[in-house]
Amino acid sequence: QLVESGGGLVQAGGSLRLSCAASGFTFENYAIGWFRQAPGKEREGVSCLSTSDPYRYYGNSYYADSVKGRFTTSIDAAKTTVYLQMNDLKPEDTAVYYCAAADIAGCTWAWHEYDYWGQGAQVTVSS
Repeated sequence: QLVESGGGLVQAGGSLRLSCAASGFTFENYAIGWFRQAPGKEREGVSCLSTSDPYRYYGNSYYADSVKGRFTTSIDAAKTTVYLQMNDLKPEDTAVYYCAAADIAGCTWAWHEYDYWGQGAQVTVSS
């Protein structure tokens, strides 16, 4: 089970941080993705962080072009909480944001490969 927190309403140019806490397991050997879905739009991948294979994938993070340079994903030392720091927010970032975990090596943007999902957090950016 994943429990999200954070989100809210912010003006354009502002910042927010989302948290995703694992309950009953740790983020060891997982891909942890952040996805978002705006009304009337498809779900899209925002970022992915891998904690699998220390020699190949561990610590690797990937970002959608639309958020590169503005969003950063990180994990705490206990590997129980993942964060999405969102800076320089734009109105087009408005969406419900979901964290998800996949028991795979590396990362994937394919949302159907994720096994666990958070409940979603609303992020609204006003212009």
